[in-house]
Amino acid sequence: MLRKRCIPIHLLLACFFTLIQSACKVDPKTSLSGARPNIIFILADDMGWADLPVYGNLFNEAPNLTRMAEEGIRFTDAYAACPVCSPTRASIMSGQYPARVGITDFITGHWRPYEELIVPSNRTQYLPEEIITMGEIMKDAGYATGYFGKWHLGFEDRHQPGNQGFETVNVYKGGGFFSYASRMSTPIQVEPGTPLSEALTDLSLDFIRDHQENPFFLYLAHYDVHVQLDADSILIEKYLDKEKVEGYPCNAVYAAMVEHVDNSLGRIFRELEELELVESTLVIFFSDNGGLISRFDQIPLLAKERQHIYEGDTLLYVASSNAPLRAEKGTVYEGGIREPFIAWWPGQLEAGKVNSSLISSVDFLPTFAELAGVVLPDEQVFDGISLVGLLEGAEPDPDRAIFWHYPVYHHDEPASAIRKGKWKLIHNLVNDQRYLYNLENDIGETTDLSQSEQEITNELYDILEAWRDDCEAEFPVPNPGFIPEGRYEWGRHPDRN
Repeated sequence: MLRKRCIPIHLLLACFFTLIQSACKVDPKTSLSGARPNIIFILADDMGWADLPVYGNLFNEAPNLTRMAEEGIRFTDAYAACPVCSPTRASIMSGQYPARVGITDFITGHWRPYEELIVPSNRTQYLPEEIITMGEIMKDAGYATGYFGKWHLGFEDRHQPGNQGFETVNVYKGGGFFSYASRMSTPIQVEPGTPLSEALTDLSLDFIRDHQENPFFLYLAHYDVHVQLDADSILIEKYLDKEKVEGYPCNAVYAAMVEHVDNSLGRIFRELEELELVESTLVIFFSDNGGLISRFDQIPLLAKERQHIYEGDTLLYVASSNAPLRAEKGTVYEGGIREPFIAWWPGQLEAGKVNSSLISSVDFLPTFAELAGVVLPDEQVFDGISLVGLLEGAEPDPDRAIFWHYPVYHHDEPASAIRKGKWKLIHNLVNDQRYLYNLENDIGETTDLSQSEQEITNELYDILEAWRDDCEAEFPVPNPGFIPEGRYEWGRHPDRN
């Protein structure tokens, strides 16, 4: 039985969102609606838009993801609903923006006690039990449901995916990078030197084999490429020996972790081929937020089981580069939120298609629901839209707007943002300034056009304000204890649940 949550929404705003999303509504007679394919959702951790060869990376190697794009649809303008993990994961699981869910920072969050503003804590430190989740929708639709890997949406057993609609589960509850195998909900016996991505793939393949006769929904949440960095030694040596690309960090360990994720995908492809499930299975690849450039400065390389030490290597590194995008994880600039998104379903999707539609992570739940033949309940607000029409080849909706609200200090100052068409507006919550960028010809967000395009700036800001009101978004407030010289110190938020 689906749990229901009643959330009021202003009638005027509801009409507005209905209008801007109407072009993406799917004709119920289309071939994919209600097709009930197996669905495999693969989520990378901290993998940036520019980390993959199919998005222009010249050093990392990912042949299976390249194959996926060549045989499926690659989306160029897909976004995480937040620049850090827990809020994006909540948006995927609920179909709601993080500001509506009440999780706007990673769980349990962090705080700078002497900064200029006191930032709001998460309203909840777990995915609320009353929210209808992706797992519950798919389970109630008759799908076998499995979840393996990183959860980071609550620590108590009642807040785990097993109580959110997933029948077969093995997860690590937190978000840190420490001895994962021994800290999984069911400890995994992993041979020394085996990448965790391989162990999680083993669990996933067992799940696929066990449910090959019935529709299944598999959610594989990798830990790669999140710091601390560690990878198979042979792969690390491969990239250490590889010719470097000028202007790119060429981090051998990071590149090896990208290949770990790619190898996992390759194993899944081979299993689907062996079981003759290729034409009945949709595979989605996505990431939870933008890539990490550095963690405030260079940090030491730590391993899960051991430390890789190379002569002449100080073990200090920059993880990656998001160029040509600006900034990184923890910011609402493109480098923090634009994600790799590839859909693969041979025989059903147009091979090699590149789609520039605006996509948000809130869209996956409505998409999977429609594919499963489920009508979403009216009693809960779903901010996302179904992407089934786009998978069938529909044109992008030029009037769609997508949103972000990240009211905390991380790799930048607290901010909100909206993108509509080629325009993106950022509202800095510290200085109340608005910055407008034309992403069509300035993907790097180098030129602020807010003064020369004041009409567009005002229009987007009004839409953003209405959306924040509707979500009951929370904002930072002035800090009476502001100490400029201590502003970068970290501490525990006093209002943490």
